[in-house]
Amino acid sequence: MTRTSGTGPSDRFTRTRRSVAVSSQALVRTAPLLDGTRAVSCTPAVPGLDAREWLSTSGDTLARLRDEHGAVLLRGFAPLDAAGLAELVTGLDGGLRDYDNRSTPRRRVDGNVFTSTEYPADQTIPQHNEMSYADSWPATLFLTCLVPAATGGETPVADSARVHARLPQATRERFERHGVMYVRNFGHGMDLSWQEVFQTQDRAEVDAYCARHGIEAQWLGGERLRTRHVVQATLKARATGERVWFNQAHLFHVSSLPAHVESELRADFAEDELPRNALYGDGTPLDPEDLAHVRAAYAAEEIALPWQAGDVMIVDNEQFSHGRNPYSGDRRVLVAMA
Repeated sequence: MTRTSGTGPSDRFTRTRRSVAVSSQALVRTAPLLDGTRAVSCTPAVPGLDAREWLSTSGDTLARLRDEHGAVLLRGFAPLDAAGLAELVTGLDGGLRDYDNRSTPRRRVDGNVFTSTEYPADQTIPQHNEMSYADSWPATLFLTCLVPAATGGETPVADSARVHARLPQATRERFERHGVMYVRNFGHGMDLSWQEVFQTQDRAEVDAYCARHGIEAQWLGGERLRTRHVVQATLKARATGERVWFNQAHLFHVSSLPAHVESELRADFAEDELPRNALYGDGTPLDPEDLAHVRAAYAAEEIALPWQAGDVMIVDNEQFSHGRNPYSGDRRVLVAMA
């Protein structure tokens, strides 16, 4: 299983790199992101240190920090634009991944660097591991803040092993026994279109993609397409071997929407025609108590710090989930996937 998610750079963030002789880890201070958490922050002792310079001269330090701690915040380094973020990703992981089998609206900024999910500012994006609704996902996420929100807009993260451990054994066993079935209905004019999700206008290409990934695809006339995909609920994290919670059942389930929206959708659509929904892998409905346990576990494990301009967050996508808090004002965060 593979475990791997425009316009030109803004003049405001285009800078000449400072050449700094980096000979040891002493140039970067590392500390817990918050007391009692594994995640860490890294702050340069040399003003204006470029994270790409540090990466290129400090061996496997950054990769080791990511693997050991799961989430690493780089704060106080020289700001990176989209091209600079792509260079950092390539330097650490060898290349960027495109955003295929899409679930949320994003815009391509430069190559495979995208805007973060473009949902209305007053909405919360629940905790989730990127593309954990699929059979292939990015190993690492890289996010950089160009413009922090006036208020709110944090990208909280949560330790996926601790989320798994918090869940009742019966809830874990039900999900692990059956997996999760994700059902999506395209062509109602709601949510993303199948053309956006699969990045093609060709139905044959959609069918071929679905066949390669074990997705059941059913064309229902006109632009209507229904897909069903059964994948993992948990997994052993590549870097640690720990069992982690790794799915988006709580996010895809119709109950994740505001109550009045869920009510309207249920009035307009039969259960199997909802724009998106999640079931146990055997096709039976999810137990509301299980969903409540999952949401409570995420809430208990969330770590949220306000963004500062120039911050870069590196997230092992299996070890940590992420989300987004509501915000006011302008907010510009870019994301790249390795």
